[in-house]
Amino acid sequence: MGLKEAVIYLDNQWNTYYAGQTVNGRIEYVFDSPKKVRGIHVKIKGEAHTEWSESKQEEDTDGKSQSSETLHTGKEEYFQISYYLLGSNTGNEIEIPSGKQIYNFTCTLPPVLPSSFEGEYGYVRYTVKVTLDRPWKFDQETKMAFTVINALDLNLNPSYREPLHFQMEKTFCCFCCASPPLCVDIRAPVTGYCPGQVIPLTIDIENKSNVQVHLVKVFLRKVVTYRATSPSNVTKKSKDIILTIQEGPAPAGSTKHWNLNMEIPPIPPSNLVNCSIIDLDYDVKVECVVSGMHINLKDKKYITIGTVPLMGVGATPSAPVLSEGGNQPAVLPVSPGESVQPSAPGGEGPGGWVAPGSAPVQPPYQSLYPALTAPVYRESPYGRNIQDRDETQHMGITGPAKFAPYYPTYAAVQPPPLPQ
Repeated sequence: MGLKEAVIYLDNQWNTYYAGQTVNGRIEYVFDSPKKVRGIHVKIKGEAHTEWSESKQEEDTDGKSQSSETLHTGKEEYFQISYYLLGSNTGNEIEIPSGKQIYNFTCTLPPVLPSSFEGEYGYVRYTVKVTLDRPWKFDQETKMAFTVINALDLNLNPSYREPLHFQMEKTFCCFCCASPPLCVDIRAPVTGYCPGQVIPLTIDIENKSNVQVHLVKVFLRKVVTYRATSPSNVTKKSKDIILTIQEGPAPAGSTKHWNLNMEIPPIPPSNLVNCSIIDLDYDVKVECVVSGMHINLKDKKYITIGTVPLMGVGATPSAPVLSEGGNQPAVLPVSPGESVQPSAPGGEGPGGWVAPGSAPVQPPYQSLYPALTAPVYRESPYGRNIQDRDETQHMGITGPAKFAPYYPTYAAVQPPPLPQ
């Protein structure tokens, strides 16, 4: 048997880092007898992958229907760091004594990376894999995923402060005579929000028509475009409803005023900057369900989900920031090697390693906004299995079988009010 336990630990409790920060970790092994190995190897990598299959029905020469499956895939690698913590792949065998053995590793993330994302047909994922390299036997692998966040500061692009506004009007025809119109006006103060914040919606209905509005439905949707490059360049678009709120009815001849709140769950920031095979957008879709045979009123508009909430009017970072021009997403530069500062409590482990949970994730922009409360990191609702096709069933996984990234949430930060 030999190996009883293998667990990877990282130096913050959410296993969450910003691009440019340093990831410190360790692997803890427990052996019930001495073990001969060639070495212990760590591989830390960031990559994106897309995959879906499409079936086609085609007639063969005999006129019979044949179905063929095509697997579409795309791949992108952002970085890969790999080295031996002990031994090498060419050296002599090393005997590891029985009992608990701890090996430390470290890796500075590149300053430009896309945020972690787990979706139905693809992902942006960051993993650590530690391998016991054993001569003449299968290697014993242990793997874990961690979250990387590419800061998207909503204060850096003035367009995110513009109000969200839907104006819909419809005149219904009955037996060739038109009724006075139904007018629906829906507003929210801004178009840029962070997870944990509430989108406060104001709905005003002036229904002068003779048709009842049963319901006004508002959907927050995730719109993802996945790109595959093999065997050919194709895209797949998916639209998923993240949450729905509704209110009604507004009978014929009535006027209604409703205030509704949409609380944004922990979801990845918009755009997935620096990833060219997955595009991520969010929109708000509105539908007014009307009675009879009449067609419902529908409209949709894009919003942006960021990682730094809009501060008071005119709030700009107190330090100079490189702002990208035009409609480029606002991305905060972080100097390479800017690391998580461990807080004083929580004693140091072997080799200067800090005990898990003792280092808060210090966002790189926190010092720019002294008034901003620290975010609370929450697990996203969507997770996936992190075992790759080419990995054996013998591989141990640290953490839940389905990995879901953590994102910063700001429930305490109110969005700016509607302009009067």
